[in-house]
Amino acid sequence: MQEVVKFILGIAVLILGIPIGNLLAKLTKEELGPRKIWFVMIILLCFAGAILGLILQDDTLLFTLLFIAIVTSRSLKKSRKKEIPEKKRKKKKVNVKKRK
Repeated sequence: MQEVVKFILGIAVLILGIPIGNLLAKLTKEELGPRKIWFVMIILLCFAGAILGLILQDDTLLFTLLFIAIVTSRSLKKSRKKEIPEKKRKKKKVNVKKRK
């Protein structure tokens, strides 16, 4: 019974990582741009560590690294949504008719 409660609590904390990641993305817009590669590296390392935690059956390591990966990935995903419309705007060409 105690293991089930720990598991449910861990999943609840992981779900809280989604709004926390969105909030961090909103507050630190200027930090995300030039350092995206580091965020991707953090996500990959956290997923690798989470798999290791799963193999070693260490719930604390598993949930901690998954929380970090979720928060970081939400921060990146939120920043990508804001960049896509800017790129599309630059690609559109405006046809101007010449008057004679």
